Amino acid sequence: MALQAGIVGLPNVGKSTLFNAVSNSAKAQASNYRFCTIEPNTGLVNVPDPRLKKLEELVLPERVVPTQIEIVDIAGLVRGASKGEGLGNKFLANIREVDAIIQVIRCFEDDNILREEGPINPVGDKEIIETELQLKDLESVEKKMQRTEKMAKTDPKMKVELEVLQRCKAHLEQGKNIISLGLTKEEKAAIADIFLLTDKPVLYVANVDEASMHTGNKFSDALIEAVKNEGNEVIIMTNAVEAQIAEFEDPDDKAMFMEEYKMTEPALDRLIHSTYKLLNLSTYFTAGVQEVRAWTIQQGWKAPQAASVIHTDFEKGFIKAEVIAYNDFVQYGSEAACRDNGKLRIEGKEYLVQDGDVMHFRFNV
Repeated sequence: MALQAGIVGLPNVGKSTLFNAVSNSAKAQASNYRFCTIEPNTGLVNVPDPRLKKLEELVLPERVVPTQIEIVDIAGLVRGASKGEGLGNKFLANIREVDAIIQVIRCFEDDNILREEGPINPVGDKEIIETELQLKDLESVEKKMQRTEKMAKTDPKMKVELEVLQRCKAHLEQGKNIISLGLTKEEKAAIADIFLLTDKPVLYVANVDEASMHTGNKFSDALIEAVKNEGNEVIIMTNAVEAQIAEFEDPDDKAMFMEEYKMTEPALDRLIHSTYKLLNLSTYFTAGVQEVRAWTIQQGWKAPQAASVIHTDFEKGFIKAEVIAYNDFVQYGSEAACRDNGKLRIEGKEYLVQDGDVMHFRFNV
């Protein structure tokens, strides 16, 4: 699945450091966290999942293949990007292509790192980015309204579409993001072709200094307070430390380094898990002696759709799915034991796949 999350932020906030941490983590642990460059500043990163390790211990396969998400390092934004300032057009074009946004906010003081916007102000930085995205969305909505108004006079369908666009325009003019407008699936069809920037889910990374990596600081506290009504998550991390952790190839050296910082896991792992969730993704597994593999699907997919990520023929010729819940597989230790104890279910085309399901598909060629 080619869903992408884009890392965005103002200049010198630690955005590229975070992307480098992601890429180095993948390179340093090639067997579990592979990273491959698709084009400049784009990478596929494996999703850490302890369930894979447990299935590997039980099944003893020849190989283990984790699932992945795609991370894009987008050119830094400056005030006026919506009018073409800086790399504005490139920034906005790239962000239009991603499915979710990881917004990196500077929450540390360092006189050696330049900051054009004056004193550290995480809430102000967030507002600069949102304002630029809203202004660009407003431009897109107004352009489509001009095209739609004439047709709406004679076409009832276009009249409904125009009403949605008018609501979007009013919402943006109030300084609000489209995602908070609560459009229905049917209403969203009216704006689907203009790919609005503020209709994307957002995750915030508060990049703090080392002293604040476990507790946060006044800057990250201000950011958390500012977004509490949005329902968006804020992950507190020190990007420079994460980049160092990611460079270790030896697990023991990595564990020792993390112990010095009193860390039980890299914050980067939490970020990847949260991004996966932000993209509304779910995981199911296939487990055999040749391969134990994690597969990515959208939450709410039915069994034939889930089968299609293995091969499109699996969906076309779908007959049924053999399903074992992950916890049952672990409890009984094998597919055969689950079958003997009545824990292997036969499900049809209407089955909604659950996160962690261990599945085997039957299909006609």
